[in-house]
Amino acid sequence: MSVSILRRPEVLKKVGLSKTTLQSLMDAGEFPKPVKLCGQDARAVGWIDNEVQSWIDQKIVARDAEIAGGAA
Repeated sequence: MSVSILRRPEVLKKVGLSKTTLQSLMDAGEFPKPVKLCGQDARAVGWIDNEVQSWIDQKIVARDAEIAGGAA
């Protein structure tokens, strides 16, 4: 299985959020946590592309459920 890692600029572009909002979502446990790409103290981190895409997919499902619930 191939795993793609996204760096912060790629994640921000993909989800359309600011750095502050992304950090707030991660702090609240509402967005996937990054993985450390180097040592334990290194600042280089990245996000697993599939996890970010799953988060986006969940937002779409929630939106569609809300729309379907409002149409009743």
